[in-house]
Amino acid sequence: MAELRTRANAVGVDENYITLLLDNFYSRVRRHEVLGPIFQDTIGNDWSEHLVIIKSFWVSFIFGDGSYKRDMGPIHKNLTDVKPEHFAIWLELFRSTLEDTAPQPEAIEFFMARAGRVAQGLQTIMYGRKKPPQSAP
Repeated sequence: MAELRTRANAVGVDENYITLLLDNFYSRVRRHEVLGPIFQDTIGNDWSEHLVIIKSFWVSFIFGDGSYKRDMGPIHKNLTDVKPEHFAIWLELFRSTLEDTAPQPEAIEFFMARAGRVAQGLQTIMYGRKKPPQSAP
């Protein structure tokens, strides 16, 4: 969808920014006291393949171009250490990364609306829940 790409570009979001955002975000995830061990157990020390996959997903999702073809369901359904409350932490960390890196303030809400949909979708896949995650205390 050219319209989504135009809207993203209007708030300073392009492929380079998505790479910057995700590199920063997942660096923070890896250091996070709660999320870090969960991701470490699943991904290990070699994040190169995961980052390529996740960047491909976000580029496709943000621009609506349909280029991401993988099914996230089977992989995420097997993540038994991930609990519903972890999604709120993930979203807060995502927001703080956006606040520190966004090219324009409008990019924060542009991304957060989509990050909320990702979190909700993964929870539905993993737990059958349709309720959006609540903020961590």
